[in-house]
Amino acid sequence: DSLSFPTGVLPATSCLFVRSQLEEKENKKFPVFKAVSFKSQVVAGTNYFIKVHVGDEDFVHLRVFKSLPHENKPLTLSDYQTNKAKHDELSYF
Repeated sequence: DSLSFPTGVLPATSCLFVRSQLEEKENKKFPVFKAVSFKSQVVAGTNYFIKVHVGDEDFVHLRVFKSLPHENKPLTLSDYQTNKAKHDELSYF
């Protein structure tokens, strides 16, 4: 089971939390869940746009919201795009 985000982006526990949210929304389990790139956008908190390898030649793009520290809220999988390929550009959505 491969499970990781780039160092310093989000801790492994957060990665697991986001993975479970996506698997619930898609009603499927991903054999691999490894972030290969990311971008961030500062709002009232931070949006992370993350390209994740989910097995074979399949990738998904995630938008994960991290609230401001004083709000003490869990990470939220705000949106995602499936059927992505390794070469697809990661953009804000």
